Amino acid sequence: MSEAYFRVESGALGPEENFLSLDDILMSHEKLPVRTETAMPRLGAFFLERSGGAETDNAVPQGSKLELPLWLAKGLFDNKRRILSVELPKIYQEGWRTVFSADANVVDLHKMGPHFYGFGSQLLHFDSPENADISQSLLQTFIGRFRRIMDSSQNAYNEDTSVLVARLDEMERGLFQTGQKGLNDFQCWEKGQASQITASNLVQNYKKRKFTDLED
Repeated sequence: MSEAYFRVESGALGPEENFLSLDDILMSHEKLPVRTETAMPRLGAFFLERSGGAETDNAVPQGSKLELPLWLAKGLFDNKRRILSVELPKIYQEGWRTVFSADANVVDLHKMGPHFYGFGSQLLHFDSPENADISQSLLQTFIGRFRRIMDSSQNAYNEDTSVLVARLDEMERGLFQTGQKGLNDFQCWEKGQASQITASNLVQNYKKRKFTDLED
């Protein structure tokens, strides 16, 4: 029976998200705090609680603080036109970066942001003066947590892993599942339960055609 959905890999750690990836679609809808650098005409209807109806054309006033989904903030951001400026979410600010550098394993990344690495990588599009520190923090956080994740995945054979993965972000959960699959495949191989190697349909069809040609 064929699978209904084939997982599409995320592109969030690269230049752009992969919009065929469900993970990237969900990540791009996470909210990002921004500040408008110019009035935005006729958009007050979308942000009534911010505009307050003070503008006659129902505009979002300059200096308004909003929370926009990542995909919209990226679309509106322009260094030349200065439509809006982006404020770093707390988990990527210096205070949390200090926590990560001390011991990244103590942080519940899924609670703080289920797409911590992907979302953080996309923040680098906004040309913040802290970009170099953010990228270094993301890398060191991943390095600091990677060994523990893989060790846990290799020592939880046929056990309930829900507690182990509860504190991992979505990318880390994917790594954990990959480690689990590798362990399960190895255990099956050791027990002689590995599936037998069979000829592909392409080879079998080629042989059938060859025999037919010989008979003719």
